Amino acid sequence: MSLFDKFIGNRHAPQNRTAAQRHAAVDRSESAHAAAHLLRAPTALMQLGEAEAMTVVGFMQPHRYPAGTTIIRQGETTDTGFMVLVLDGEITVETIAARRTEPVTLTVLGPGSLIGEMSLVDGGARSASCVASSDVKCAVLTRDALEALILEEPATAAKLMTAVAQRLAERLRDSGHKLRIYSQLVQSMQEEIDALMPTPDTRPR
Repeated sequence: MSLFDKFIGNRHAPQNRTAAQRHAAVDRSESAHAAAHLLRAPTALMQLGEAEAMTVVGFMQPHRYPAGTTIIRQGETTDTGFMVLVLDGEITVETIAARRTEPVTLTVLGPGSLIGEMSLVDGGARSASCVASSDVKCAVLTRDALEALILEEPATAAKLMTAVAQRLAERLRDSGHKLRIYSQLVQSMQEEIDALMPTPDTRPR
């Protein structure tokens, strides 16, 4: 029986199960072990230990999204209380740039990828849209489940939040690096344009 078979249809959300029930469920589930392994992938939260990842997975809810489903919508400010770990399938990350009406694809994410962690932490608007480009199996951590994790397993919750913060910091540094490269490119192009422009004749007439 998979993690999905075990929990889908269970009227009790993960945060409402007892710690013993939760640990027993994930320990028996091969899918839970696989999800914990993906949670520790370099594309997710590799700072977590194996036991910590298993604990976090115990608070997550399995979910399926059919191909074409918009999982996260850019600019959304109300439905921000969850992050998604991709277990199987692919998700396309898109954004609507200024003065454009068609979305621009930023990247395509596969198993072991996380989406939505920034808004889960700060409650801010979604920065991009995430669309299931194939049928997707995933594990979802809601804000309610995160709060339950903080109360029940504070050490693991602290490690989780630290790992998420490090992930966001790495993304910010990468964006800063790309911005510096862009600025250098603009400067080089401007210098090339200046070199091609005729020099004004400043001699007195």
